[in-house]
Amino acid sequence: MRKPMHNSYYEATIQIRPYKQEVLQFILEEVGKRKDVFIAKTEELKTGIDIFLSSQRFARSLGKKLNERFDGKLTISRQINRLDRQTGVILYRGTVLFRLK
Repeated sequence: MRKPMHNSYYEATIQIRPYKQEVLQFILEEVGKRKDVFIAKTEELKTGIDIFLSSQRFARSLGKKLNERFDGKLTISRQINRLDRQTGVILYRGTVLFRLK
């Protein structure tokens, strides 16, 4: 079991371009079904919306569900966030970009 996390902690960002209420509602419903995943914050931008999630694995699977349900293009990437001092493991933050057509 994972240790409890701070409410502003996030491992992944889901970017929806352009913003569409239907897609956001789908994401909120999927996150609501899980007790181990939460939304740390959301940012509305001119080009769309960014949703910061506590689980990178869940964000990737959610991106695939978005691609199956809605017509768009999915891009998944990651970048190094930091090095864990105790274990020496490199930690990444993921980005799931979903562009609607």
